Amino acid sequence: MSDLHLISHHLCPYVQRAVIVLLEKNIQHERTYIDLANKPDWFAGVSPLGRVPILQTLGTSLFESQVIVEYLDETTPGSLHPDDPLEKARHRSWIDFGSETLAAIGALYQAGDEITFNEKCIILQEKFNRIETEIEGPYFAGDQFYMIDGVWGTIFRYFDVFDDITNLDCMTDLTKLGAWRNALGARASIKNAVIDGYNSRLAVFLLNKNSYISTLMKMRAA
Repeated sequence: MSDLHLISHHLCPYVQRAVIVLLEKNIQHERTYIDLANKPDWFAGVSPLGRVPILQTLGTSLFESQVIVEYLDETTPGSLHPDDPLEKARHRSWIDFGSETLAAIGALYQAGDEITFNEKCIILQEKFNRIETEIEGPYFAGDQFYMIDGVWGTIFRYFDVFDDITNLDCMTDLTKLGAWRNALGARASIKNAVIDGYNSRLAVFLLNKNSYISTLMKMRAA
């Protein structure tokens, strides 16, 4: 039985980041999903920031997703980072850029009106335009899957649901980005990083935001 216990939430992309590493490296672990809107009493004691994921191991609770995935990578055979220190640092830089892109996605689906929504969409498109120039294909750095690919796989997953709601045009004419998205979408670790029914759960979450995107969803359903 594994000592690793991942405290998770069914929609959190940062949880998915950890799960992808666990699956890519075939690391045995236990996983518990909690409701962040109704946190169990014990959660505050293991999560100083009140967020998931939390990795419990050897009597210690680790928090913050990138800390967790780096620990998992360093303590198991092989690595999901390039060997070259400069290239590894470059990947880590674009992982941070991925976190900023996730924040831009959050700002998009929380936008309360059409004008703000369109402004947030432009910001998101600018981020995609920027990383397009860094992609070698089919994955970020060529044929080998790295940790950065898992991070961006969690980003592209949102668009599997967004595309059913509206045409955001965020990836128009970005051929390398589109091919990267498709390659990551077919990767087993990325497909299996979420529980069954993820898309439906995310759609319900978006519908309940009472934001502009939920208005689009209601118009589409009418």
